Amino acid sequence: MNPLAKALLDVARGMTAARLSVGTAGNVSVRDDASEAGDFWVTPSGMVPERCEAADMTHVASDGSARGRRAPSSEWRLHRDVYAARPEVGAILHAHAPFATALACHRTDVPAFHYMVARFGGDSVRCGSYASFGTQALSDATVKALENRSAALMANHGMIVLAPDLDTLLDRAIELEMLCEHYWRARSLGEPPHLDEAQMREALVQFRWYGRPRPLDADPETPQ
Repeated sequence: MNPLAKALLDVARGMTAARLSVGTAGNVSVRDDASEAGDFWVTPSGMVPERCEAADMTHVASDGSARGRRAPSSEWRLHRDVYAARPEVGAILHAHAPFATALACHRTDVPAFHYMVARFGGDSVRCGSYASFGTQALSDATVKALENRSAALMANHGMIVLAPDLDTLLDRAIELEMLCEHYWRARSLGEPPHLDEAQMREALVQFRWYGRPRPLDADPETPQ
């Protein structure tokens, strides 16, 4: 069995443990680095991760053809199209996380109420327009919402998070859900103040160095 399949299953189970999704909701994928054609591994359709084996993970080619003993997630088009649009992305997580989904059901962006919004690439986490699950229309809407971002909400549906690899994917998804919970709770007191353009620009510069060592004399605009 390909080691990516085992790593993929571990992340899917971690998604359940973190309460980002329960039961068969949600899906995870990882780009197949051995392929130059945009192939990827994705969790199977309609199966609880805790009842899966690594052999249940499905390999999907860029043309949509699948290989494995299980059918791929119904959202395989979404994963395929994000990989095609974003060559820097190595792993994708889609979940029906409680707070992210609550905001998505209101079809609201997460605005610049907290500097951690910049963690996901801009001054907001956008909410894409609604389309039925598993459709090309949903894929198109989500790819658009993800432009210059590493996360988005999906209207009346859930969240999607992008990462360069599986090692960082789950942590990013947990961070997004926490951010959505903060916004949901802050709104119970009324719409919170938003950071202005200059403040968010400064936060975005700081996040270029996030998780990287930076010499004290380094140019803050230019990560190594």
